[in-house]
Order: sequence, then structure tokens, then C-alpha cells
Amino acid sequence: MSGTKQLHWGKAVVSIAVTLVAMPLTHILARALKDGTSGVEQFYASMGMGAVGLLMVIGGVFVKGDAKQTLLGLFGGMFYWMGAVDFLFMYYANRFGTQAQLDPVTGEVVSRPEYLLLPATFGFWAMTMMLYLFCTRNGCNFLNWWQRLFFGKHKKEIAARPMTRHTSIVVFMEVVTMLWTCYLLLMFCYDGRFIGDHSPVTLLVGMVGFIGSLFMFARLLRYPAWGMSLRYGYATVIIFWIGVEVFDRIHVLEGLWAAPSEHTDQLAVIGLSLLATAAYLIYNKLHKKQTATA
Repeated sequence: MSGTKQLHWGKAVVSIAVTLVAMPLTHILARALKDGTSGVEQFYASMGMGAVGLLMVIGGVFVKGDAKQTLLGLFGGMFYWMGAVDFLFMYYANRFGTQAQLDPVTGEVVSRPEYLLLPATFGFWAMTMMLYLFCTRNGCNFLNWWQRLFFGKHKKEIAARPMTRHTSIVVFMEVVTMLWTCYLLLMFCYDGRFIGDHSPVTLLVGMVGFIGSLFMFARLLRYPAWGMSLRYGYATVIIFWIGVEVFDRIHVLEGLWAAPSEHTDQLAVIGLSLLATAAYLIYNKLHKKQTATA
């Protein structure tokens, strides 16, 4: 019998599609509420949308079935983020006159006021991450990597036990913390006082998001259960979207197509990223061969 693992293309594609449909739907609803309200009405509309998200998540605690719980956590997390976070930041940004960031050449809005305020939440984000790093044993690959890096052989004794697991709440927290983390990362990259739009570091972040999402999709194909596939599919889309956001922000594709000789630093970052990926794949393949023959 072949040792090749079965690939679940249907589940993977549907899981990706669910996120790609859910994200614009929640954006459209939030935009309709923003355009249809004004003043303090926007505050109540944002809190109402966030409350609907929380009710979905709490309802997921009581329903049966991993896939149903995952969907309620996923949609609940998106509703909560768009309402009680994104929408609420917009309300206070407008109320106190925060200005959008404009492109100095075209005058177009490149960062809305609410996103310019979001980096101020970094301290709250770090506090939340400290809880997950030191107090929870969990299934998140990203957090597990940091725990192994920081704690080494003491990982199991420092993060000894998981929290009580309710799938809908776990997914809800994954949705919120992933969106929060990615927005913070991008806003710090875009800020010229720290890194800047056209820094090679910002392009490298975009390349890591794009290439990383391809590795994640390859792993997504191996999940046979709907619940796990939906959860990992969401994470794959969010990481892929980092690349999309960066490439769109700096117009990298248009610039390379129109005048590649004027973008040698970007070509170097892209080339080195692809070479590093190829080197990793070759190393990983050779390592597996050595392990198999040992």
C-alpha cells in the first residue's frame, strides 16, 4: 500500500471559499451600517454588530458538531471584529477628527483613520500574547513555535495544560488575534517612522505571507475533517492576504512590469525569497531521506 497521504482538494477549496465569501459579506454589512448611521448611532450600530458576533460564538458552545461550532466561531469572530473593533475605532476616529493618511502624489487615501489608531493597541496585544504563550498548551503552530523557541525543553512544564476547549470560542479568538496581529504588523511596516511602505522589509513581509500561504495550503489539503479544514482554511487566507495587501500597497507588480531596472531592490528581495524557499525544500527533502534510511 502506498505511503502517500490522501489529498482532500474538495474540502480545502470549500474551506478557502467560505472565508473568501464571509469576509466581503461582513465588510458589506459593516459598510451599510456605517453609511446608514451617523453620530452616536454609529456607536450603537458597531456595538450591535459586535454583540451579534458574540451571540453566534456563545451559541456555538451549545451546538453539537465540530464543523457547526467552527462556522459559528468563524462568522462570530468576523462580525465581532468588523463591529466592535473596526467599526468602533472608525466611530472614535471620526468623532475626534483623526485624519486619514493620504498618498503624497495622488492624494488618495492609503490608510483610513481607524487603522492609524490601531497600533496604539500594541500593549493590549502583547498582554494577550503573554497569556497564550505562558499559560496555554494549544494547537496553534505559530504559538507552539514561539514556545519551543523561548522555553525549549521546559515547554511542557511552563505551558502545562490547555484552557477549557469550546471550539467556537477557540475559533473566535483565533480570528480576532490573527486579524489583530496582521493589522498591527502591516501598520508598523507602512509607518515611515518605523519601516515604511517601500522598505525591503515591507516587501519581505509580503513575500513571507505569500510563500507561507502556499505551504499552508499544501498542509490544508491533508486535513480530512471539515472542522479542522475550515479553521486552517481561514488561517491560510489571512496569511495569503498579507502578501496581497503589501503588493497592492506598494504597486510592486505594476512597477516591475513597467520599469524593472528601477526596482532592483524589490527584485533582489523577491529573488532571495524564492531562493530561500527552494533551499528549504531541498534541505527538507534530503533530511526526510536521511531519516527514512537511518
